[in-house]
Amino acid sequence: SITMEFQNNDRDLRIILETTQTIALVGASKKPDRASNEVMEILLSYGYDVIPVNPSLAGEKIFDRKVYATLADIPQPVDMVDIFRNSAFAGVAVDEAIAIGAKCVWLQIGVIDNAAARRATNAGLKVAMNVCPAEELPRLGIDGPTHS
Repeated sequence: SITMEFQNNDRDLRIILETTQTIALVGASKKPDRASNEVMEILLSYGYDVIPVNPSLAGEKIFDRKVYATLADIPQPVDMVDIFRNSAFAGVAVDEAIAIGAKCVWLQIGVIDNAAARRATNAGLKVAMNVCPAEELPRLGIDGPTHS
């Protein structure tokens, strides 16, 4: 059977970025030259509550935020799971996001897994794939979470 290619649409991107408040960032890094580190800092500057996830850094802090080993370890509800992992590992992160009841998954530029995107969509999550929130926020003119 032919795998349907996932297509982003601006309406969903806007809903995700305006309604998300808490973001779990999978593949968080302490290294300033890593994209995940830069994007975490940008998302924090927009006013999102960003929770770093990386098993090898669990218990440490990145930008003064405690790092958790897994999504399941996070003791609060998560709106968006932002995935900075090799595409081969993205599906596992998507399934963990579904399992914790996240509202959406965001697969970063170069992170592509159409089957995982379909599983998330079928589970009722919104999906963004092969895009970066740090680029989409200014492109869509969104200045951070809408605090209702």
